[in-house]
Amino acid sequence: MKWYDDLYVGESIVHKTNKIKWKIRHNAGQINIYVITLASGEKNLLDIIPSHELLQKGYPKKQLYVIGLAKGYDEAVEVAASVIDEVYRQTGAFEVASYLREKRRRKAE
Repeated sequence: MKWYDDLYVGESIVHKTNKIKWKIRHNAGQINIYVITLASGEKNLLDIIPSHELLQKGYPKKQLYVIGLAKGYDEAVEVAASVIDEVYRQTGAFEVASYLREKRRRKAE
């Protein structure tokens, strides 16, 4: 699992981000926490995954690129929508992955 450097985080957990990331990395169960990742399929823009699903042994975590965290499904939808809105406002398109790569590259310069 890889983590986006400039993680998008819901307002209700912004002060707990590092603790939540640590728990996810160390397979500690968390209730009502959702991770927002780049889409696993071509037809989606982003995936919203309950963090408890990541505890399953067979879950393909290595391929995940986490770009956001939220508490509760509704907040996860809000965070995902704000990411997509930002991408569209900046580029006029819905190429989330390429936008985030470019944003990371510009920040590194």
